[in-house]
Amino acid sequence: MASRTLNSSVIEEASGYERLRSRRILIWDWPVRVVHWLFVAGVIAAYVTAKLGLMDWHARIGATLLGLLVFRLVWGFVGSHYARFAHFFPTPGRIGSYVRGEWRGHGHTPLGALSVLALFLLLAAQISTGLFANDDIAFQGPLVTYIEKSTSDSVSAWHERIFYVLLALILFHIAAIVFYAAVKKNNLVTPMLTGWKTSAVGQVMSDTRVKLGAFLLAAILACGVVWYAFGVPHQTQPPPAPAAAPAW
Repeated sequence: MASRTLNSSVIEEASGYERLRSRRILIWDWPVRVVHWLFVAGVIAAYVTAKLGLMDWHARIGATLLGLLVFRLVWGFVGSHYARFAHFFPTPGRIGSYVRGEWRGHGHTPLGALSVLALFLLLAAQISTGLFANDDIAFQGPLVTYIEKSTSDSVSAWHERIFYVLLALILFHIAAIVFYAAVKKNNLVTPMLTGWKTSAVGQVMSDTRVKLGAFLLAAILACGVVWYAFGVPHQTQPPPAPAAAPAW
């Protein structure tokens, strides 16, 4: 009986120790979370509007996605700790540590970071080609006048191809989330909704505050790029000069 009581107290003490070792930490600040879910909604909306032929709306959504992408890239340098590329950039050392089971960080894992960066690159390629694309009917990208029609046709074809690569990577991303939830018992969706996750106490950074100056910088740069790509400068180009009259 004494032995059973002793074992019970040891178990209770150990479980209490585990509770002390774990705590809720704020991983994702609200700009990261908002931009993430707006990306999700924007990609779906871009696909639907393209299929329905709603090209004016397709262009507006493309402009929104461009702004979100620029904001997120800038935020990767000036945002809070876990949002910065320097924190989760998948260096060979980090990838090797993760493969060996020695990685003990927070936020994106090194392999997850590879997926995130690949998504950013594909989004950038998708949006960039859309700026120069045309559909041979009524739609032209805002920068199409800067290239030849044949080049625009080629870019338009790549715009469509890149989407399917992007779709494949998104499906892989979703499969990885399901795998982590089912096999590793690690819920990746809830932290991206609330920002919080439960983690063992370790090297946890508390600098997850959103600084107003950094936010304004990212927002202004994002709006500036969208304005330049979709705005007035390309709609107010001077008409070509008339040909000179014959000298006779």
